Amino acid sequence: MTVKELGELRRRLRPDKNAISRIYGCYVNSNREIISYLDESLGTMPQDESEKYLSLLKKGLSGGLGRNLIDIVFSTAQVMDSDEHRLLTALRDSELKDAEARNRFYQTVIDSLEMEDCNYLILLACDVYDVPHRSKDDELQSDASDEVFRYILCSICPVKDGKSELGFFSGDNEFHSCMASQIVSQPELGFLFPAFDDRTANIYNALLYTRTPDQVHHEFIAAVFHTEPPLSAAEQREGFQAALSGALDDSFNMEVVQAVHERLLDKIEQHKESKDPEPLTVSVQEVATILKDCGVADTQVAAFEAQCGAQFGDGAVLNPENIIDSKHFEIKTSDVSVAIDPKRSYIVETRIIDGRKYLLIPADEGVEVNGMAVGIAAADRRA
Repeated sequence: MTVKELGELRRRLRPDKNAISRIYGCYVNSNREIISYLDESLGTMPQDESEKYLSLLKKGLSGGLGRNLIDIVFSTAQVMDSDEHRLLTALRDSELKDAEARNRFYQTVIDSLEMEDCNYLILLACDVYDVPHRSKDDELQSDASDEVFRYILCSICPVKDGKSELGFFSGDNEFHSCMASQIVSQPELGFLFPAFDDRTANIYNALLYTRTPDQVHHEFIAAVFHTEPPLSAAEQREGFQAALSGALDDSFNMEVVQAVHERLLDKIEQHKESKDPEPLTVSVQEVATILKDCGVADTQVAAFEAQCGAQFGDGAVLNPENIIDSKHFEIKTSDVSVAIDPKRSYIVETRIIDGRKYLLIPADEGVEVNGMAVGIAAADRRA
């Protein structure tokens, strides 16, 4: 899916835009027991409640593609004949009215999901979208449609205890402690099925949402989708760093790290400026070119490509935002930690002076120590 397709679905999740008739779900405690079921008409509930439900479902379509939103790909065999795909299809085709399918889905989630002793709410909704035709000038024509996209959304939300507060009781004309209520938090994870690729249903894909890119809940993916769990952002970053340091050995220095960081950061910035709806990717070969430009030996570059192939698979493409930290550039020694503007990492140099290794950082102006502006004394001119 692209950013544009994702935005098109997100705009559906407003009270006046969607065709969701009912909200389904169940409330589960930390002992994996169902406390209560949810089966409510969206159209008859108070507007503020319906907006809150829609907001929770909409959150499951938020974040970055390749980071918070991850493609789940079913094999042809799964689509043709598998329990997991059959269950998702039954939920979608019945528009969630099949109670037996709903209960089987709830139990699948409850039996597998690890939520760290936290109560949670499973939310389900089905929308039917009359997809408007998109003209040559990229305008949507709401009066022209040749596609109906029926899809289900799931959001799994932690439920946490609120805080007890003082409140005014008019009958007593006094302040007393108000009972703490249980609050539904933003979704921890969720999914869309089927995917909305090229503005049409793709039953070979689902789109998984995870609030934290470094935690993709492998156990949930294995139980609900029966597919190979995708690497989390943290796993991609660790694998990439291991391939770099392992292959380059003594050539893995500050200049190489700076060059890789700067070139990938440039790609991220250019992608944002271009407003390209396609997810940003970088190939292992592109990173290999950066290494060659830094003077890394061909044998070490080949070793890097081989290690990436072992980590991610041959011909793999990666999300640059998963393998570098675009918001931070930090250098540490055993005694010092220095944070640099990630767009200006090039200002740091390494030097060896009188046999000792140094980091060289320009300090022309604006130098502060513990919040106090200080000057830097001129070099000592003693004889």
